[in-house]
Formats: sequence, C-alpha cells, structure tokens
Amino acid sequence: MDKKNANGNGPSGEARKVVIIGSGSAGYTAAIYAARANLNPILFSGVSRGGQLMITSDVENFPGFANPITGPDLMEAMHKQCERLGVEIVNQDVSKADLSRRPFRVETTEKRAELAETLIIATGAKAKWLGIPSEKKLMGHGVSACATCDGFFFKTKVVAVVGGGDTAAEESTFLTKFASKVYLIHRRGELRASKIMAERVLKNPKIEMVWDSAVEEILGTDTVAGVRVKNLKTGAERTIDCQGFFVAIGHEPASKLFQGQLELDPNGYIKADDRTRTSVEGVFAAGDVMDSQYRQAITAAGAGCKAALEAERYLAHHAVHA
Repeated sequence: MDKKNANGNGPSGEARKVVIIGSGSAGYTAAIYAARANLNPILFSGVSRGGQLMITSDVENFPGFANPITGPDLMEAMHKQCERLGVEIVNQDVSKADLSRRPFRVETTEKRAELAETLIIATGAKAKWLGIPSEKKLMGHGVSACATCDGFFFKTKVVAVVGGGDTAAEESTFLTKFASKVYLIHRRGELRASKIMAERVLKNPKIEMVWDSAVEEILGTDTVAGVRVKNLKTGAERTIDCQGFFVAIGHEPASKLFQGQLELDPNGYIKADDRTRTSVEGVFAAGDVMDSQYRQAITAAGAGCKAALEAERYLAHHAVHA
C-alpha cells in the first residue's frame, strides 16, 4: 500500500491522475466517472460539502426519483455512491492552487497538498443574499434564490422577488407561469435589466413593480407569510402579503482561487468550452463555477460527466497511465 508523505501526497510527491475540487452534483459526478475509469480520483469536498443543494428543500426535477427528494438527501446519495466506488473524499477546503505548470499543485487550509496531472474545478457559485435574519430563518421554507428550482411549488400563490437586473427580470417572468401574482421589489426607480427583459417585465400583467424600496423583513413563523418593505424616498413602510420570496440579486462564482491563472468572464465565471476545457490545458471546469445561465443540478452533473471524460482523454493523449 502506498504511503503518503507529510503533505498528503503519494510516494515521493507522486501526482494524482485526477484531482477534483468541489462536492456539488458536478464534483460528485466527475468523481463517479473518474473512479469508473480507474483514475483513482481524490475529491476535496470542502468542510461544508454538497453545494447549493444543501439549502434546497424538495427537488422534483432531478431524473430518477418518482417522489421529491430533499437537496441534502440527494447530495448524501451522491456522496455514498462515490464512497462505494472508492473515491477518496477529503473534507477540507482548498486554499491554494498553482496552475503554472504540470503537475498542478493544490493545498488545503489544513496544509494537505496534492499534485495533479489533471484538475477538475467544480467549486460552484453562491447566491447573493440580502443578509437579514428572517431570510436565513425561512430559507427553504418559502425563501429561495432559484425560481427554476422552486417556482413549481407556488402554483396559484402570490410571490415577491427582490432585484433589478436581468436575473430578477428572468426570475419574475418565469414565476408568472405558476404564481397568480408577482411583486418585483427594486431599490431604484427603473430596472437595471437589459431593455428587452425590462420591457417584458413591465408589460406582464401578473407582475407589479414596487419601486424605490428595500426589504426590511420577511414575515412568517414556519413559512413565508409576507414581506415588509420600506420606500427609500419617503420612508413609508408597507406589508406585502405573499407565500414565497425569491432573492434575485445575482450569484458569485467561487473562482477567486483561480484569478490570474485561468481566463474568467467579467462576472468571475471560469471560461470553459463545450467540452469543459479551460484556458489551461489539463484543467477542466464544471457546474455553476462556469455556468451563469442554467445553474441546475442536472446540468452541473452533465458537465461533471463531460469533465471526467475529457480528463480521461487528456491523460490518454499525454500517455499518463492510471
């Protein structure tokens, strides 16, 4: 049996064939495919593993489940599948990465280091939140940051959305497919969204704008019952009765570790082609860290699959044998 050195590497700093950073559906799927290809992957799950699905209640749109499954249960199932396939899972956060030469080097906050012939980045993206206590209290109980994920649960109900950019416009428009009414709360007197998206919102009879207003509190004990807003010009407060509250003020991709090393788009998402290849050969990106459009568990899993298959092909092409 191979013995690891003090830094956690294989014998004499031997490089791993595949190192995966991130433990959402993209990271776990990449690990599953890499393990089945006998690439002996190591996955750094982070201390808080599971990604955004860990704060998602019922998941109804992931194939294979006749009944809804909670986000945490889905992630736990993927975690156990990885364990069954022999994936080495390390519950540590990666704090350093050197992509300047191969093998690449990653190091965790606990000073464990690994060398990697290929690297799959699946660090995800976090929704930006308002930061008010009631938002955290009711998260998953009527408070959401994903209309595509949770809109279905609000059929014929009244919901409120906060935001003013393209994300808010898209989420509000999408929610009108289910909700009887959508309040869109924005701090300014005009939307920041693109002209076409803004016009779509303003012409939609189901959407009512709440201009120049900030959310003071989300009301409700066990589930959302309303939202209290304050007009920033007059100081007047009002209560909006609603059963759902969606935060749509953007997402922040977890890509800071790779700034200056990988090509990023203006919003910080890792640029990757349709084969998940990044600007550095041998480095692949999958899931929400490179996807600003869909941000779905199933699309992230698909990208994780592609990343693992591309890593396998890369290793074969460069004659790096498992």
